[in-house]
Amino acid sequence: MKRIRLINLILIMFCCCNMLAQNITVTGQVVDVTSEPIIGASVVVKGTTNGTITDFDGKFTLSVQKGEHYIFLI
Repeated sequence: MKRIRLINLILIMFCCCNMLAQNITVTGQVVDVTSEPIIGASVVVKGTTNGTITDFDGKFTLSVQKGEHYIFLI
């Protein structure tokens, strides 16, 4: 009986941790001062290795953790 309670407690804690670590998708476009798209610009969340590069239209999509403060380095 104690073993079943312990297993249930561990499963509940695991599920709660997964719910807190949800990701959201951030999209955007990088342009220069004349509003021309910048192709191949690196977009990185500051302080992480999470990043991507812009496509032919200067657009990017990046998955970040919900609640995380984002500062993009371009």
